[in-house]
Amino acid sequence: MLNKLSDTIYYLSNQDDRERPTLGLVCGDRYSLIIDSGNSPQHAQDFLLEIENLNVSPVKYVVITHAHWDHFLGMNEFDATVIVNSQTNESIKEWKNLSYDDSSLQKYVNTNQMSAMCMKIIQTDMPNRDCFKLKSPDVIFKNKLTIDLGNKICILERIKSTHTDDSTIIYIPDEKVIFLGDCAYGTTTNSLFHYKQSLLLPMIKDIQKYDAEMFLLGHESICDLNEINIYWEELTTASQVVKSTSLENAIEFFKAENKRDPNDNELFFIKAFVNDLIIQSQ
Repeated sequence: MLNKLSDTIYYLSNQDDRERPTLGLVCGDRYSLIIDSGNSPQHAQDFLLEIENLNVSPVKYVVITHAHWDHFLGMNEFDATVIVNSQTNESIKEWKNLSYDDSSLQKYVNTNQMSAMCMKIIQTDMPNRDCFKLKSPDVIFKNKLTIDLGNKICILERIKSTHTDDSTIIYIPDEKVIFLGDCAYGTTTNSLFHYKQSLLLPMIKDIQKYDAEMFLLGHESICDLNEINIYWEELTTASQVVKSTSLENAIEFFKAENKRDPNDNELFFIKAFVNDLIIQSQ
């Protein structure tokens, strides 16, 4: 069921048990725009069925926030202009050449080209997958793009991110709403979960330059300004105490600087920033 954020903005909540991220819908007087196409054709079709129940302008655009499979594998289901940044386009090209039969999928899992969860979702939610071919995006932008849906402006910008190198955010100025995709999350390298420490502050700066009050995230759905500021504060406080690959030293430094023990979130972030330094040292 779609959640109504305002008269012109809706979202389909994330379902982490099915690897389904938040999907967004922004409606103007002439056209509507979708944010992310879902993790499979079935996810996309479920979203489209929900949209059919609304009295909104026809969907003309689909924006992909980044090239992780759970955000774009439903792309073929939309009769709309698919928009990506140039780096996302390069990554999606690799998926266009894949085959989706069982033996090919297992080979991709065995060679770490694809996760086991991705294979399971494809096998469950992709009809006719033996002949499935991912289509190409239609519009490629480099850094920034503004779209007018009819009395409804959407600003697309590729920003620095601790999650991927190709993150696009979507800002709707008159609503003070911003769709972040997964850009504010960490990532996993060599089996270590980490936040890219060098990109943390540039990413926050890129996001905070927009006057937003509501933030849509890929796997938390939605949070307000106070909640996102707490998140930024916990991340930056954790980052500031990590100077080496020693978790023990970082925790002791945190205690000395803040006169308290780190909370659960801060401890999680400290470990992730330590992992980042470990990865850089390898």
